[in-house]
Amino acid sequence: MSKSKKSAGPFSLRPRLRIQCGAEIAFGPGKADLLELIAKTGSIGEAAKHMDMSYMRAWSLVQAMNECFRQPVVTALRGGNQRGGAELTAIGRRVLETYRRMEKNSLKITRPDWLALKQLLRR
Repeated sequence: MSKSKKSAGPFSLRPRLRIQCGAEIAFGPGKADLLELIAKTGSIGEAAKHMDMSYMRAWSLVQAMNECFRQPVVTALRGGNQRGGAELTAIGRRVLETYRRMEKNSLKITRPDWLALKQLLRR
């Protein structure tokens, strides 16, 4: 960090786990957030709005996840005259739950090294 840049607050550790499938990111923090919002709102469009992204971007992320896993993680209903919707499948809920557990575990495992590294940072 250059001297001209100021820290916005105290330092924190935020592991960013990504599951790769070749060059494609099959799952990561953004996709986990998207799944959580789809589960909460029941809508890909609403989830996209909350994340400040276009519906098409959110839809392409859902399609990519559905293609990377053995079974779809999200099912979507067409809108038509009535409002469509989306929901996580059982596999989608399991993927999200497992990923969040991996994030928590990575924080626990890296804690001793993080505390040592933190001592080397500017206060």
